[in-house]
Amino acid sequence: MSRRLGWFLAGGLLVALLLAGVVSSFASGSPDGLDATARQGCTFDAEGRITGGTCMAQKEQDHQLDDSPLAGYGIRGLGDGALSTGLSGVLGVLVTFGIGAGLFRLARRRPDPKSSPRPADAPTEAEV
Repeated sequence: MSRRLGWFLAGGLLVALLLAGVVSSFASGSPDGLDATARQGCTFDAEGRITGGTCMAQKEQDHQLDDSPLAGYGIRGLGDGALSTGLSGVLGVLVTFGIGAGLFRLARRRPDPKSSPRPADAPTEAEV
């Protein structure tokens, strides 16, 4: 890997870590576009429970991994919501970067073992 590529990857990783760790705590708590669309046609009480109407959100179910340590964009057990969200984002970036680096390492081109390159300063057969 060239030195320039290494600096580029390190810079990209640093930016991703800063975004995941710091900027994620400023994310909106309001429903995103998909949630807002799924809620169209229903009425809700103050706690967000459906009280009437017909909408896609009525068929909503809990996720199978809802009780996992990183469920809900946070780390279970940490009381501070911003810290929990930031740390889970950083952990997600590191895991994703690690998996990507491992896949690139597996997929890279390797020299053919049958055709081993001759060193530049080794004598040719004619010189021997």
